[in-house]
Amino acid sequence: MKLLSPAISRLARFRLWRIEHWMNNPVATQFELLQDLITSAQYTEIGRKYGFEHLYTIKSFKEAVPIHEYDDLKPYIERSMQGEQNLLWNTPITWFAKSSGTTSEKSKFIPVSDESLEESHFQGAKDVITLYYNFNPDSDLLTGKGLVIGGSHQVSKINEEAQYGDLSAVLMQNTPFWGHWLRTPELSIALLDEWETKIEKLAETTITENVTSISGVPTWTLVLIKRILEITGKQNLKEVWPNLELYIHGGVSFTPYREQFTKLIGAPINYIDLYNASEGFFAAQNNPNEEGMLLFLQHGIFYEFMPVEEYGKDKPETLGLGSVEAGKNYAVVISSNGGLWRYLIGDTVQFTSLAPYKIKVSGRIKHFINAFGEELIVDNSDSAIAAACEKTGARVKDYTAAPIYFSDKGNGGHEWLIEFDEAPANPELFTYELDNALKNVNSDYEAKRYKDIALSMPVVHALKKCVFEEWLRSKGKLGGQHKVPRLSNDRKYIDEILAIVNRGKGSECL
Repeated sequence: MKLLSPAISRLARFRLWRIEHWMNNPVATQFELLQDLITSAQYTEIGRKYGFEHLYTIKSFKEAVPIHEYDDLKPYIERSMQGEQNLLWNTPITWFAKSSGTTSEKSKFIPVSDESLEESHFQGAKDVITLYYNFNPDSDLLTGKGLVIGGSHQVSKINEEAQYGDLSAVLMQNTPFWGHWLRTPELSIALLDEWETKIEKLAETTITENVTSISGVPTWTLVLIKRILEITGKQNLKEVWPNLELYIHGGVSFTPYREQFTKLIGAPINYIDLYNASEGFFAAQNNPNEEGMLLFLQHGIFYEFMPVEEYGKDKPETLGLGSVEAGKNYAVVISSNGGLWRYLIGDTVQFTSLAPYKIKVSGRIKHFINAFGEELIVDNSDSAIAAACEKTGARVKDYTAAPIYFSDKGNGGHEWLIEFDEAPANPELFTYELDNALKNVNSDYEAKRYKDIALSMPVVHALKKCVFEEWLRSKGKLGGQHKVPRLSNDRKYIDEILAIVNRGKGSECL
């Protein structure tokens, strides 16, 4: 394996010129990609419905094809799952990624074509390695193995032709044979869906490996790291894996977790933020010293960006790359080689750079608090939590927040449920610093907090450990990419979690 690293590094550098080409020609690259998508799908059922064979411009495409949400495409997807083909895409679709990025009771099944596997997910992963080697030319990354903390569901058969699982399970099942040489644990453990058992087996089987990278959602990665340290009796992860050099994360903001990782790993390593969803591999951090992830423009996905104030309108406006602005909130709309057409994925992003185009995930269309005109988004709350931790020495494992509605007892406000890894010595100071940080990052919140006229001081509850795990377990959502919604504009989730607290649950952790 040691001899493999220089060869891979050379291949990575060879690929770099292709990345630089679409970075330097973003608008043209996207237009050509859209034309390829339309041409490929013109004789599908949806292509005939919207007259793809007559669509030669982006304007005509947007005029002919409406914005779709999942329920709009669901009839096509359900028929595809029963074996019908040529509905959304022109090649057979036999794999479906069960969406795991939501705590909704209903599951979404995203079609995954061979093209989306090869040109989006796998090519995106290769380009991450290229970008990493470009910034770290002396890296020994591929002399060891990558620990993948992935799929929480076994792949399941729908019928003789079709299968589904969460995204990481689908990717693992379709990885070329040589890819398994670079990964740990073995597939049977990686695909376990019972997380208590899975964490234990992950810890036991990977301790003796030469792990050079870790990939996974921060919350479950922390659980695994702590268990490994318990088993080995080591003080930090570098004592277990001295060649560890990279942590690849995604799914949630890393801001609230960075301090905990630094402490548990015990020595500086590199970090890469990814944006790889069931719908496609959208972006990855190309420079660890700069905010934002490089938007992948030649990976089978055509992008549109909807200003969030357009959401809900009959004919919402969307913008192309040439019209977006840095720092504004946009909902992402994609057309893809998986058969998703003008599909609203539900995430919101902000551009951190326009040359090249870089983004950061700012939240979800439906995960925000705007009960009083404060327009609080997840990017605001993550930043404020980090600031409050820095001021008070606290460490936050997870949190959620929701509005407190106006009543005859007082004004409105925000209620926060926080599970601390290290609780603040002064809880009142933490609440004050959280409130102050929210004012600093959100002028609408600051205005509503003026003299407590519209919003009162936040109410913060420190939860017993594992209340959030108990809630996720009650939803059948424990493990993998499943996560507690950071913000909600109603009290459904927070009241369910408080009910668990009132029943005295939440002291048993993995």
